[in-house]
Amino acid sequence: MKTWLITLSVATAFVCAPVQAAGDAKAGEAKSAACLACHGPMGNSVVPMWPKIAGQGPEYLHKQLMDFKANNRVNEQMSPMAMPLSDQDVADLAAYFAAQQQSPGAPGTDTAGLGERIYRAGNADSGVPACTGCHGPQGMGLGLAKFPRVSGQHAQYVEQTLKHFRDGTRKNDANGMMRGVAARMTDQEIAAVSQYLQGVNP
Repeated sequence: MKTWLITLSVATAFVCAPVQAAGDAKAGEAKSAACLACHGPMGNSVVPMWPKIAGQGPEYLHKQLMDFKANNRVNEQMSPMAMPLSDQDVADLAAYFAAQQQSPGAPGTDTAGLGERIYRAGNADSGVPACTGCHGPQGMGLGLAKFPRVSGQHAQYVEQTLKHFRDGTRKNDANGMMRGVAARMTDQEIAAVSQYLQGVNP
């Protein structure tokens, strides 16, 4: 049943996805200077609270920037940066950062293996589904459905994001999927999954 619901949600995302402008990575590179202060060289942030965006799916990057522009996702640093961008700017930046190579993530501290177990199998007792259903076995995401790459991402950013989904601070997930998952996760599970993903380098 859960697999059917995920498949339906993915199909809905494909059907309902708006057409986005084609991005020019070279043009995006020229427009990316302001992004590097937080996201680092070529999108590889060295500050754990800010995400790596290098190697992220272009569809996901495009969606997040458009959501920041439309106030569907709010962040005190990102929202003002995204507001003045044109649709073509967004497409170009998404194309540029998607074409970059993500730096390897540092080994996490998921020593008990809880994070990997939750990621791969979920928690049947509390109704947490396996993360692999949307983010893939190696955490590379599903581009056309706008499910992001999570492998190699900073643990602090992943933990913060999951908690924001859980408390409703962030709510730009399709059909409330991530809010529904995070609502069932304990602090320990969130921390463990975050540490596990930081060390996954496909």
